[in-house]
Amino acid sequence: MSFPKKGKFFPKENGTRDHGEAVQGSCFAAEIASALKRSLGDSRSGAKTVAAWTGANEKTVKNWFSGTYGPSGEHLVALARHSDEVLVTFLAMAGREDLMIAINLETAERAIAELLDAVRRLKDDQPGR
Repeated sequence: MSFPKKGKFFPKENGTRDHGEAVQGSCFAAEIASALKRSLGDSRSGAKTVAAWTGANEKTVKNWFSGTYGPSGEHLVALARHSDEVLVTFLAMAGREDLMIAINLETAERAIAELLDAVRRLKDDQPGR
C-alpha cells in the first residue's frame, strides 16, 4: 500500500478546497477559537494547557486557537470539561441557552462559598477571640 505523493489538500484562503467545495464548520472553528482565547488568552502557555487537557498535538491546538480548524468531538468534550467558555459557546451554538443558567448558578454558588470562607477566616483572625 502506498500513500499519495501530495498528501491531504487544505483549504485555500478563500475557504474553498482545490476543487471549489466550500469548507464546512469554519464558523464552528472561529467560535471555539474565540472561546479558547477568552478562557486562556492567546499565548503559547494556553496552547500547552489545552494540549495537556486534550492529548492533542500542540500544532493541532494552535490551529484551534487560530480558527483554522475546530476540534473533533472527543477533543471538544475534553475542552468543555475544562473550560466553561468552551462549554457555554458549545451550548449557545446548539441553541441550548437554557442550560447555561445552571452553569451560571453553579459559578455563583462557588463564588458565594469562597466569600463565606474568607469572611469566616477574617472573623476567626480577629484578636480577642
